[in-house]
Amino acid sequence: MKVTVVDDARAAGRIAAERIAGLLGGPAVVGCPAGRTPRTTYATLGALAAERALDLSRLHVIGMDEYVEPHGAGYRYCAADAPHSCRRFAEQELRAVANAGLPDERRLAERHVHFPDPQAPERYEEEIADLGGIDLFLLAAGTSDGHVAFNPPGSSLESRTRIVALAESTRRDNLVTFPSLGTLERVPSFGVTVGLGTVARHARAVLLLLLGAEKRTAFERTLATRAFDPAWPASVVHACASAEIVADQAAGRGYRPSP
Repeated sequence: MKVTVVDDARAAGRIAAERIAGLLGGPAVVGCPAGRTPRTTYATLGALAAERALDLSRLHVIGMDEYVEPHGAGYRYCAADAPHSCRRFAEQELRAVANAGLPDERRLAERHVHFPDPQAPERYEEEIADLGGIDLFLLAAGTSDGHVAFNPPGSSLESRTRIVALAESTRRDNLVTFPSLGTLERVPSFGVTVGLGTVARHARAVLLLLLGAEKRTAFERTLATRAFDPAWPASVVHACASAEIVADQAAGRGYRPSP
């Protein structure tokens, strides 16, 4: 597996954005996380789109997860305008940023940004398959437990899109990402998420971004596993085709590739 350590988060975002830009000669499907990690990727993609007049109109974005709350006998999305909403993030920090310098006909369409339906999460697998799979899946890993999307430690490599109860370790990480929630009690307890098997099954390439000093342990542990370990969900990269890790110096300091 290729491992690249660059100077900073901006350089890492450039690599990921260039990978996305390289797919845009025709229809393309990219799996995209929300949160702190991908911000430099999306900002750079917006800059590249404006500079090169990229055509995002045939790009489809596969959202990884969203917070949900119990509703009747099932679940419903959290409010779309909630600060922690992944749908809000995708609209304001991905689609709006990527489209900012483009004319209407070249923009990423709102209908091309997909999220799993909490009332029928299993249909997301079919939706992804109908799109022809995922050309590139960008991943991020939880600081303390290595969660990917909302998949907690112990998740199976066969797991598919589903409703999950968020691990407390994941919720603590989410509180750092969304400090406006204020207290752990206000962090949602449930989410709808792609499974680790969704990623491994549908993605033709995977790029795991690990940025910041707080991700140093995640970087070291992901490399140390060398094979999928359900105790560390980010190790799914070892079970994926064409997997790559990109880290900044803060996360990957001291890394020396094997001879």
